[in-house]
Amino acid sequence: MIARVFGASFVVTIIALAVAYLYAGWSGVALCAILGVLEISLSFDNAVINATVLERMSPMWQKIFLTVGILIAVVGMRLLFPLVIVWATSGLNPVDAMDLALNPPSDGAAAFADGSPSYETLLTDAHPQISAFGGMFLIMLFLDFVFDDSGVTWLSPIEKPLGRIGRIPGASTVVSLGALVIAAQFTAADDTVSVLTAGILGLFTYLVVNGLTGLIETDEPDGQAGDASSGPSEATKAVGKAGLFLFLYLEVLDASFSFDGVIGAFAITSDPILIALGLGFIGAMFVRSITIYLVRAGTLSEFRYLEHGAHWAIGALAVIMLVSVDKSIEVPELVTGLIGIVFIGAATASSVWANRRDAGTNAEARSETESEGRV
Repeated sequence: MIARVFGASFVVTIIALAVAYLYAGWSGVALCAILGVLEISLSFDNAVINATVLERMSPMWQKIFLTVGILIAVVGMRLLFPLVIVWATSGLNPVDAMDLALNPPSDGAAAFADGSPSYETLLTDAHPQISAFGGMFLIMLFLDFVFDDSGVTWLSPIEKPLGRIGRIPGASTVVSLGALVIAAQFTAADDTVSVLTAGILGLFTYLVVNGLTGLIETDEPDGQAGDASSGPSEATKAVGKAGLFLFLYLEVLDASFSFDGVIGAFAITSDPILIALGLGFIGAMFVRSITIYLVRAGTLSEFRYLEHGAHWAIGALAVIMLVSVDKSIEVPELVTGLIGIVFIGAATASSVWANRRDAGTNAEARSETESEGRV
């Protein structure tokens, strides 16, 4: 199964590295490979959350996610999205923005000799707004999960009280808006309004996509709709409009995760072609393969706390994004990636321990039953 699931990713990786070599030589190959590893390490928690949604989708929509979805991830988020940000914030049209991206200052400076800012500088200047949008979307996803007290808990001393708070109507929205207002107080005066606007748009996007998904699933004729109170997570096969909205949910979720990766990529290279090849064709393709593997291998059901660990990693990423609306605060990509790995690793270990404990308890119960039968 591993060869079947990851085969396409390896083929795409080879092609992407070959294109990088033709485009920029061996240095391009090295940068492309580094960007691919960066994306995979930062997005494993994204793969886990994607898997919880994807297992609810019909085979047709799963294929669309792997085909059309990867094109959106590569061309849309890793190539066109940075250009749109530069266009929206600087007034440059997309063609000029692409020309600016492909022709940075020769000395790697933040501006050209005439004082005009580089493409990297323009995109970095938009980081507070990008972080506010992505941070609000992700913190809503996290809060809706931990405020739901209807399922299994992992960090019970923390999650059970949060579940009780979640009984208050609109608790997730209230807490998220409070976090946004606090974060906006630490931005530059010129950025405050734009940060608040971007954050509210992130909240609005989550509520619309998540709400429409829950509404459509409730109206599914088979009556197998899941509870959308914690985001799409219950197992059911969504088709038609429900499948479409789950697909849109996945794409917005992927976009929210990719914001920091795109910005962080500029610490490695500002070349948009190499960023698209490394983050998109290599990184995003492997993340999608990991998602498919988790679904087909039944990993989420085998490791009961894995979804919890991924959501706590999302919560940490959301906090980092909201904190980083203050341009003076820079959180290294290594820290962001390690936080996700720690949470998911701890959740996996807890799941293994719980499975062994249950197996021991069941074995003991069977032994007692057999003993009573012999008596």
